[in-house]
Amino acid sequence: MRKLAVVLLALAMVLSCGVLSACNKTPAQKEDILVWAADEVVAFTQTKCDEFLAANPDLAKKFTITVSAMSEGEAATQMITDVEAGADVFAFAQDQLGRLVQAGALSELGGTFLTDAKANNDAGSVAAATMGDKMYAYPLTSDNGYFLFYDKSVVTDPSTLDGILTQCETAGKKFYMENQSGWYLVSFFFGAGCHYTTTADNQGNIVAVDCDFNSAGGLGAFKALIAMAQSKGFQRSDKFSDQFNPDGGQAGAAISGTWDAATIKGFLGDKYGVAKLPTMTVNGQQVQMGAWGGFKLMGVNPTQSEEALTASHKLAAYLTGGDVQLARYGVKGWGPSNKTAQQDPTVQADQALAALQAQLAYSPAQPQCSAKYWDKMAAFGTEVNAGTYKASTDAQLQTVLDELVAYLKADVVTQ
Repeated sequence: MRKLAVVLLALAMVLSCGVLSACNKTPAQKEDILVWAADEVVAFTQTKCDEFLAANPDLAKKFTITVSAMSEGEAATQMITDVEAGADVFAFAQDQLGRLVQAGALSELGGTFLTDAKANNDAGSVAAATMGDKMYAYPLTSDNGYFLFYDKSVVTDPSTLDGILTQCETAGKKFYMENQSGWYLVSFFFGAGCHYTTTADNQGNIVAVDCDFNSAGGLGAFKALIAMAQSKGFQRSDKFSDQFNPDGGQAGAAISGTWDAATIKGFLGDKYGVAKLPTMTVNGQQVQMGAWGGFKLMGVNPTQSEEALTASHKLAAYLTGGDVQLARYGVKGWGPSNKTAQQDPTVQADQALAALQAQLAYSPAQPQCSAKYWDKMAAFGTEVNAGTYKASTDAQLQTVLDELVAYLKADVVTQ
């Protein structure tokens, strides 16, 4: 294993001296801190790690830092395979927090590391890094979620879903949403006050599911979904950014994220509009549509020497600090979780990030979800769009929801 190899190498150097006095002539072997970062930010991260060492000469005498490519989606799987052989500092997607904690792959934050991380980052990202009353990671970004894009010449009032659908229909345009995905479908159920959470073991297996999509609110959300699907102003699509093209495009509004912002803004120009998701009608009342918030986090491997562990925490705190988050935004456009960085004029001028931040107030962090969840919710949305339930009674719709929830709750590992 990598850490063991460092120790053995140092021991070999001592033994090769022959006599103890000769060892004084041999330079001390530095310990390497391995950092995993997404491929697109490896070079950026290495530069910042070098700056960190330059600013901390005491650590530079004892440690080197190597940055290797590892996507946030794959980091957890690689870590739990062999924690000791994994990276010392690594970025990961927040829905992997539970399995990493269960595997003992995250060093809990304490002292000033904890107080600073809590004080300096937005509430959503702090919650995403927390289990129970313990914080296990440093917030890195607050930018993975969805919100509303709209053409201001079509939609003059983006506040309600009913109004958006009507305005699009009147203009001969469409409101686009991917409602055959479990990621987007929760916007209706969460808006109606429902929840979906999971608990995973250290192998990444879902061992508990808590879901109440079959509540009274859930029934109202189901009916709102059906009404949207039947509207002449609605069009389901998972690829629609080109539909904002004024040369033949059909989009008047759409739900998407920052990844589509540049394309849509390029098409709309002065007509470019963004906002949090609208309200929707549930059981005769207007309620705010919800969403799943997505965050990137940075963790520290606890299987290090005490000195290396402290150095790794210092490094993680630095790489997720406000200055580095702002620099990362400038280079790659990643939305900061640091509250001071969020107030920077360049970030404030980013209309898409502003809309996302407004929506994140209504967006719990996404938990780990299984393939069965995604497949079942996709099938559910497909049936809604096909008109399967448009003539169903409330009792029939309730049965559908009861069966859906029973299926989702059964998606656990049996011992």
